[in-house]
Amino acid sequence: MSHQTGIQAGDDVKEIFATARNGDLRLLKIVIENEQLAVGGSKQASQAWDQEYDSLVLPLLQNDLPCYILYRLDSSNNQGYEWIFIAWSPDHSPVRHKMLYAATRATLKKEFGGGHIKDEVFGTVKDDVSLSGYKKYLTAQAAPLPLTAAEEELRQIKLKEVSTDISVDSKHQTLQGVAFPLHADAMKALEQFRDKKVNYVQLEINFEKELIILSHTDPTEIKDLPKRIPKDAARYHFFLYKHSHEGDYLESIVFIYSMPGYSCSIKERMLYSSCKNPLVEMVESHMQMEIEKKMEIDNGDELTPDFLYEEVHPKQHAHKQAFAKPKGPAGKRGVRRITRPPGQDDGDD
Repeated sequence: MSHQTGIQAGDDVKEIFATARNGDLRLLKIVIENEQLAVGGSKQASQAWDQEYDSLVLPLLQNDLPCYILYRLDSSNNQGYEWIFIAWSPDHSPVRHKMLYAATRATLKKEFGGGHIKDEVFGTVKDDVSLSGYKKYLTAQAAPLPLTAAEEELRQIKLKEVSTDISVDSKHQTLQGVAFPLHADAMKALEQFRDKKVNYVQLEINFEKELIILSHTDPTEIKDLPKRIPKDAARYHFFLYKHSHEGDYLESIVFIYSMPGYSCSIKERMLYSSCKNPLVEMVESHMQMEIEKKMEIDNGDELTPDFLYEEVHPKQHAHKQAFAKPKGPAGKRGVRRITRPPGQDDGDD
């Protein structure tokens, strides 16, 4: 997952990392600002690592925002001092922040130097990452498998840290696995689409409210599709493709995920990509809609009638040739051959 979000450390942060690795600092707090890793605070050592751990670490943890903490131990390995890497992701922080920090964690470890990190601790409450919590972590790591019930629960929380339930506002309908809830208007539009009352639905993500909302349901024909694709923002599109194939009239549901390249921010690309599969899964399983074709595009100009038809009905054997009978000898009597008795040379008449 290295560099999954494209967020990296600038030269100034890399210099601070080098200083910290030399042992000049006890603690570094790292945050994500302006789509870059940034230093959110630092502390120097004044006592043994375990004597000042809680007093240095815990005050830096906010109840509504994730962060990373790099805490230096007094021990060392062949690369230098050993560090604890703390991934802080509180329950009350926005989902998009949890997702962003989870997806950037591997990048930070690589930038700092994975060989310096002795232990990696994840926490959603301060007890998880306090000195007592860290010691419990060490005990669990040293214990034989299987893990205790508490550690198994923590492991499950870690695996599902970017997952939430899907709800439809006041309806309280929930489906596991969708990063952002689906707004009631968006759900209603998809129900109308399923019932063929509308033939096109466009959805977008409202980042402030952390919702998938309805953009519009304008009547759309094939010739109108290219105009429906924004050139500066990502969108989800559901289109009822009415066409004929091999003499049959068909109405096929097509899902289009449009992402206009790097004109979108890193957060937008990441969130749209993360929410795409759960949205499609919800539509297919919960709403019982069979999607004939799922496609990703970066430009609406790609959506020509021929392109759409070939995507829904790919030519699997377009270049397969019929069996060809081998050619016989040229002429009725074959190729003329000149033979000579053994020993006869070219000079004989």
